[in-house]
Amino acid sequence: MKVTLNPDQEVVKTVKEGLEQKGGYCPCRLERSEATKCICEEFRQQIADPEFEGFCHCMLYYKSK
Repeated sequence: MKVTLNPDQEVVKTVKEGLEQKGGYCPCRLERSEATKCICEEFRQQIADPEFEGFCHCMLYYKSK
């Protein structure tokens, strides 16, 4: 299992700018809570799933098996 940044540097730049503007909370979500603080709860659960392979909700991180 490995978690890496999206290889598309434009996506990484855009999402990181959004994270900065929202104080570290997912720029793709309206709610600001511990569940939406990057790395969000949804992706942490996906990381824990040995069968999951793919991007987090905002496409910043990719988990490979």
